[in-house]
Amino acid sequence: MLPEKAHIQSGMSYQERNEVETQLLMLRKTDETKFIELLFKQYYSPLCRTVNRMVNDTDAAEDLVQDVFMKMWNNRQTLEINFSFKSYLYRSAINAALNHLEKNKKNVALEDSNFIEPTSSEADEQLHYSEVQQRVQEATDALPPACKTIFVLSRHENMSYKEIAEALQISPKTVENQMGKALKHFREYLNVYIKHLFSIIL
Repeated sequence: MLPEKAHIQSGMSYQERNEVETQLLMLRKTDETKFIELLFKQYYSPLCRTVNRMVNDTDAAEDLVQDVFMKMWNNRQTLEINFSFKSYLYRSAINAALNHLEKNKKNVALEDSNFIEPTSSEADEQLHYSEVQQRVQEATDALPPACKTIFVLSRHENMSYKEIAEALQISPKTVENQMGKALKHFREYLNVYIKHLFSIIL
């Protein structure tokens, strides 16, 4: 049985991650219950956050991540993990998210929204901040699935290119190339918006 949902602080150091992985290796051999509890505590919330950014559905993200843990628990006796537990979980969760998107044909439609005329400097500042956030999310959703996954892991989960490559079983060079494409896409996408914004407020 899986433990209750846990929330942790993100951004563990490299040394802390190594210590967690070492502890998990020991617990897997000595105490399966504590093993799955620690695994759940460390990675449930970050995985939900990552999957939610991919599928844009909090409930679906939680269901997908819980299913990943359940499958891992059910197959714990025969499961072979040749790299870190973190990489295994991220790869499993990302695959589940991609399968979910394919199954539900959830293509994000980008809709043009009308700009609201500013009423005061403070309200105007908040409006444009929200507008920028919306455009950034739209730009993220417009990325191809593989490119979006790499971008989310790098920029939102602070994973290194090496960690991403390990989780997705691709080369670090492929990660670098995909990030280059993502950043180029963002520059082009947001540049159009910024020009449009200035044409309205100036």
